[in-house]
Amino acid sequence: DSFHDRGATFELDRAVAARLDRQQIIVQRPNTAFSFIIEQAVLERHLGGSQVTKAVVDHLLAVSRLRNVEIQVMPLRQEDHCGVDGHMYLAETPDHRWLGYTEGQRSSNLISTPKDVSVLLQRYGKLRSQAHDCRATVSLLEQMRGAL
Repeated sequence: DSFHDRGATFELDRAVAARLDRQQIIVQRPNTAFSFIIEQAVLERHLGGSQVTKAVVDHLLAVSRLRNVEIQVMPLRQEDHCGVDGHMYLAETPDHRWLGYTEGQRSSNLISTPKDVSVLLQRYGKLRSQAHDCRATVSLLEQMRGAL
């Protein structure tokens, strides 16, 4: 039992450390544009409790102040949007090729064919139009922070 718990804790610590390392790229590459859309429901859930939620909201507000970062929140009251199929990541390579990556419960896919990546880029454009704009997102995050 304790061996399993130690193994699980080690894996969790390793995953958190890796994620924090990846987040540094935003600061390390100030001339690279980053754009994120986050479901409001994720923030409203208060996963981990109020202190964790405060830290997350504070982090999002701090990152949103960086000139190379755009954060948008998908409103709670959105009957349908094209991101309901799961996580989607898009990245442009130094030679200006786009790659996509999608995640599901039990699978993930790297997408590199231009036709399929084009579908993801169009979907992302639609998502951005359905989410709050950046100013409204900051206002919402500030309101959420004040309520915590």
